[in-house]
Amino acid sequence: MNKHIPKPDWLKIRLGNNEKYSDTSHLLNNNCMNTICVSGRCPNQGECWSKGTATFMICGDICTRSCRFCNTKTGRPLNPDSSEPQRLADTIRDLGIRYAVITSVDRDDLEDFGANHWEECLKNIKHVNPDIKIEALIPDFNGVTSLLDMIIGQSPHVVAHNIETVRRLTPEVRSVAKYDKSLNVIRHIAESGITAKSGFMLGLGETDDEISQLLDDLLSVGCSSVTIGQYLQPSRRHLPVSRYVSPQEFEIYKNEALNKGFKKVVSGVMVRSSYHADE
Repeated sequence: MNKHIPKPDWLKIRLGNNEKYSDTSHLLNNNCMNTICVSGRCPNQGECWSKGTATFMICGDICTRSCRFCNTKTGRPLNPDSSEPQRLADTIRDLGIRYAVITSVDRDDLEDFGANHWEECLKNIKHVNPDIKIEALIPDFNGVTSLLDMIIGQSPHVVAHNIETVRRLTPEVRSVAKYDKSLNVIRHIAESGITAKSGFMLGLGETDDEISQLLDDLLSVGCSSVTIGQYLQPSRRHLPVSRYVSPQEFEIYKNEALNKGFKKVVSGVMVRSSYHADE
């Protein structure tokens, strides 16, 4: 039986309670928009919504995978909503967002893994918001490069794909995704000339040597931007936290990544892949 580790004092989640937070919440609800902020129980929801921004989740709110770190619902989803691309574009306009982060559930039930819906969403966002910058945080599309090219072809500012954890822990943490497949996805993004970004969690049982190797692996495939954050157990049915990494340790990992050659590193207790993405 895994021993429960109490949360340290530095792990405090900021709640949203200002007018901007309420306005953001009402607009998202009225436009029936899904966000990873809610689905993933992101600890930064209060901060981001209070600034009038969110990370939008397309292709529904039910994932076909059941990763043991993720709070997103899993099961048999409905077909993607054909009205979503327009609603998404309008919501981004109404919120006044200048840098939009779009992600999605995995759709292994679809022949194209959701790529056509992704393409329509990106097209509509750009049409309604011509000056927007977009960060596409994509699933692996089962590694099919022609599907990846549909996203790349819409010229997002950044294309991100999270590797999530070190090689040894991948089979335990991620239900379907493979470590090397994710590296190949990131390689394909980087070779297209678009900024390739990835992110991973600490606190799942990884060692410092494994973290260092993960950083080297990401660099070897052209990843130039990385986020490093603390894993938080969403519920008792998810993997337990093996350790809480201190803010000082996160700074050490950040410096290691920068010294290795990453151009941009965001590392901290509350960091998630889209945290302060506009910076």
